[in-house]
Amino acid sequence: MELSREAAYALLTEYTKSDSLIKHALSVEQVMIAYARKHGEDELRWGIAGLLHDFDYEKYPTLEDHPMQGMKILTDMGYPKDIIDAIGGHAEHTGVKRETLMAKTLFAVDELSGFLLACAYVRPDKSIANVQLKSVKKKLKDKAFARAVNRSDIEQGIKELEIDKDEHIQFVINAIAEISDVLGV
Repeated sequence: MELSREAAYALLTEYTKSDSLIKHALSVEQVMIAYARKHGEDELRWGIAGLLHDFDYEKYPTLEDHPMQGMKILTDMGYPKDIIDAIGGHAEHTGVKRETLMAKTLFAVDELSGFLLACAYVRPDKSIANVQLKSVKKKLKDKAFARAVNRSDIEQGIKELEIDKDEHIQFVINAIAEISDVLGV
């Protein structure tokens, strides 16, 4: 199959109607593209993995179904195995091992991207570009803030990427800020 960002976006919006889930997908896509660029990897492939990692969530929100239903749909459509494996590996409960840099990166940016959007939403200016690293680290310790975000996944992702925590957080902030106009943050 020939990969197309337009086709991937159409698939996302076919299954996902929630504005917040679409913004999450767009933010993860953007960060994946930025990391692909940093590592000299295929930006389209990595971006599509980010864009589609939760496309099935709204329709199949249970642990038994997400992201397995999405992986089956993508397999049936002919998506490449590395993208499907990265999507499978973004959720610990699937048992899919994160063996590629793409898979490890998707896991490392998924929860953090959502957390950083929450950090931006509570700012008076609602600007991701003005989210400060020090503030993010403080909010990560506050279990009541964005409590749905799995902090251990954030830590595990950083460990698997073998990257400095501060560098990673700042990189993700900067990447999301590149599309702040699209996200409204």
